[in-house]
Amino acid sequence: MRSNPEASWGLKLAALGGLLFLHVPILIIFLYTLTPDETTYTFPLPGITFKWFGVAWQREDLWRALTLSFQVAAVATVAALILGTLAAAAVYRSNFFGREAISFLLILPIALPGIVTGIALRTAIGGFDIPFSFWTIVIGHATFCVVVVYNNVLARFRRMQGSQIEASMDLGANSIQTFRYVILPNIATALLAGGMLSFALSFDEVIVTTFTAGQQSTLPIWIFSQLVRPRDRPVTNVVAMFVMLITFVPIFLAQRLSAQNSDTEGETK
Repeated sequence: MRSNPEASWGLKLAALGGLLFLHVPILIIFLYTLTPDETTYTFPLPGITFKWFGVAWQREDLWRALTLSFQVAAVATVAALILGTLAAAAVYRSNFFGREAISFLLILPIALPGIVTGIALRTAIGGFDIPFSFWTIVIGHATFCVVVVYNNVLARFRRMQGSQIEASMDLGANSIQTFRYVILPNIATALLAGGMLSFALSFDEVIVTTFTAGQQSTLPIWIFSQLVRPRDRPVTNVVAMFVMLITFVPIFLAQRLSAQNSDTEGETK
């Protein structure tokens, strides 16, 4: 196997600059969760304190928003796994007129600006006189979560060998058995990666939620509302750090799953 050539110093410096550009603001947020000053950002810090973690822990409105975010993300992820998998299977297994157009329409919501999707959903909700509720938020989040699952599963379907499904049918397996013993093992990691990415996207979504939540407050909406309160800045930083840690875990695991699957496929070729 031929080894990859070592990257030049220019590429290494460019990569380092990109990492610093992306992650220094995150490190600043982490830093200011420890400041004793509740109204201004001063550097160097006048001291170090962990009291804001305790203050955040005691905020009942924060816990309500956190619970709602978890519930919405979980339900939206389940809906995305079901709808995205069915849509990917239909596009992959069926050859019908307009298939490419339907595939394009399925991925369009994630390409549209969030404010466009939010306005469209708000108009539809108002047009049908649907009251704002937990389910209106879930519907809004499902519009882009379905796309994530659809793309992951469809890509995995296209890498599958069609002969496996045909062989299963030839051996007398019905559709359910073929799905359980042949298709599901092949797409399991794609489902897991797509589900974790969907959960992370739903958990920290702001724009679409603003148009579909009504008077409800998810955790990102709660953070956004606290920005106008200067004395709550340290608490807001603590919560923002918590959101980043929560979303980091599923994204990291999804990336690892995708990398492991690519390595496995490379070894089998």
